[in-house]
Amino acid sequence: MISFSLDKTVGRARRGRLTTLHGVVETPVFMPVGTLATVKALDFSDLGELGARMILNNAYHLMLRPGAKVVREMGGLHRFSGYPGAILTDSGGFQVFSLAELRDIDDRSVRFKSHIDGSPIDLSPEKLVEVQEDLGPDVAMVLDECPPGQASREHVQRAVNRTTAWAKRCLDAVKRPDVSWFGIVQGGTFPDLRSEHARVMGELPFAGFAIGGVSVGEAPDAIASIVTHTAPLLPPNKPRYLMGVGTPADLIRGVAAGVDMFDCVMPSRNARNGSLFVTGGKVNIKNAIHQKSEEPLDPGCDCHTCRNFTRAYLRHLFIAGELTFHRLATIHNIAFYLRLMRRMRESLDRGDFDPAPFLAELGPPAQRDP
Repeated sequence: MISFSLDKTVGRARRGRLTTLHGVVETPVFMPVGTLATVKALDFSDLGELGARMILNNAYHLMLRPGAKVVREMGGLHRFSGYPGAILTDSGGFQVFSLAELRDIDDRSVRFKSHIDGSPIDLSPEKLVEVQEDLGPDVAMVLDECPPGQASREHVQRAVNRTTAWAKRCLDAVKRPDVSWFGIVQGGTFPDLRSEHARVMGELPFAGFAIGGVSVGEAPDAIASIVTHTAPLLPPNKPRYLMGVGTPADLIRGVAAGVDMFDCVMPSRNARNGSLFVTGGKVNIKNAIHQKSEEPLDPGCDCHTCRNFTRAYLRHLFIAGELTFHRLATIHNIAFYLRLMRRMRESLDRGDFDPAPFLAELGPPAQRDP
């Protein structure tokens, strides 16, 4: 089981600690995404050196391969992967949204065709609990329905009702006391639906609560509005998690709104595509301007990549298609995210947290809100 302590607030921003069976996680925290029990291009010694204490794995993908039963027989995710820190497993609710052409959904369950081999999958809330208990994470997410950002009010209301019913069924199916479950608040871009769903979900005995259905097609200002509205409505004594968001600016605004936990594929995915986060904006490493540059990516960064390699060398690796680039770039981008979170925690400890200077460091909105 997990426990959460809230140590300090500055405005709505919160400084806390999430205690798990695999260590204490300082919050607010960013969790690197390791969908298939690995953060692409890195091993867990890299993550340890970077200071990552909690990562996200995806139950839907691991259910398909290698299979949750295989992971259980290998001793659960921690023993199977060798990761010593805390693990949160996402339920697959986002796949209900992103793989719409492969599934059929009703109040009972979601029927998928595997994106790997087309085999049929019937995923109910009860089945999802079984899968995640086989995986054995520290924190598991309930099955929810995530409507697209431009969905009608009727569609969103239906998703809210279904998510509530599924959450109750998940709680009824739980068997393992060592896996902590988070509920998910939906409601699209409709403030009244968000408010009501936060109230209903907050009455259920979850260990924490997430803001779901965000970054599924909305504009950056709409995301900020949803988060600012919803986060303060969640129970104050439980951790608050913003799912799948986002840019560094999203993280800063989320912390200011009172969010404790974040995840996003952006730092690792952008890294592999040559888009690297630095103070003042982003570097597109393939640009010719970097061909003979002896500068590090970011003079203010102390990661392994910035300490040892020039922009010229990194550009060469990217242009040549060398796999080493993926590792060095991912190390840097994740270091950027984790350093940002650490600096915000430090400012909360001092009691002087203000989102404006952090946002200013990211450069103009065109750079920070792609």
